[in-house]
Amino acid sequence: MFEVDKEKCIHCGLCIKDCSPKALQFDDEKFPVIDEQKCFKCQHCLAVCPVGAISVCGKKPENSDKIYFQNSDMILNLIKSRRSIRHYKQENIAPHKMQKLKDMLKFVPTGVNFHKLHFAFIDDIEVMNDFRDYVNGKVKDALTTKPVKAIARKFRRYTKAIIDGQDILFRGAPHMVVVSTPVNAPCYNVDPFIALSYFELYAQSMNIGTCWCGLVEFCLIIMPELSDYLKIPQGYKASYVMLFGEPDIKFARTIQPEPFEIESVQKGEFRKLKFKEKMQRYFWNLK
Repeated sequence: MFEVDKEKCIHCGLCIKDCSPKALQFDDEKFPVIDEQKCFKCQHCLAVCPVGAISVCGKKPENSDKIYFQNSDMILNLIKSRRSIRHYKQENIAPHKMQKLKDMLKFVPTGVNFHKLHFAFIDDIEVMNDFRDYVNGKVKDALTTKPVKAIARKFRRYTKAIIDGQDILFRGAPHMVVVSTPVNAPCYNVDPFIALSYFELYAQSMNIGTCWCGLVEFCLIIMPELSDYLKIPQGYKASYVMLFGEPDIKFARTIQPEPFEIESVQKGEFRKLKFKEKMQRYFWNLK
């Protein structure tokens, strides 16, 4: 699991310094050795070694990419120019683009390196159309012939449009990805959204449009057969949905949003909260 090329190792100790679970230490010859019970396979030791002396988990340094510093202004422009896309070309994206999107996902960070996210892709427009027709039909049925209060409440803004046959849920997108996480994952409520955020920005860099889709996420909750159709494993929760495809609209410039509230915290004494204030904070934090 862990190998050191003793001819390359310069005994700098960077791998030991950056080992979060403290699984590494020097041996008597000042070569790093590992406690495999502590290691959670983050590969930081492989990545930080300046001379490429460490192999871990079957991964060798010569098979890793070099790290290049990126232009921060270009990355900021990418972030500024991202928009939710609701108009798509009715065609599959190129296979090489689809594969690059899938390959990128193995690099997304997860809490304590719990690397067990599941991604269900609909990467063929014909499959997407079948899925779309089924879900739209079930929602329309629930809004008309046998109204369901939860559905009527969730879709009340769009009820007329859905009944009239408009594709409000999927916006005509040719593709969809659903990210799921084990119900016992340590960061189950955060990891999926980090993953889709990475996915979205990488897609934007390839001129692939995306749209976060809470309405379809709600459908996954109330229609368990959808999770079975998407081959989401047992014991996993379907966490969120992202639509994507070649955009059929082009934005000419960034928007000019109002800033969020940002507070720079100053040094000061902690204030003793009254009981009511404490309870309010507990309530808000647990929401």
